[in-house]
Amino acid sequence: MAGTRKKKKTLASSEAPNDVLEQIARRAYELYVWRGREDGHDLDDWLQAEAEIMGETAKAA
Repeated sequence: MAGTRKKKKTLASSEAPNDVLEQIARRAYELYVWRGREDGHDLDDWLQAEAEIMGETAKAA
């Protein structure tokens, strides 16, 4: 089929988002434990973890 392009499925596009989410979840849990397992800060922990992980990802790119 001339003129048609198939998008290649790459590791970066198919698996990286899940891997990043796992890293963020792991870091958010570490922050929760560090705080003494105090409830009520889950969003704060997630956002901080996301900023840290995405900052590291941006530096690596």
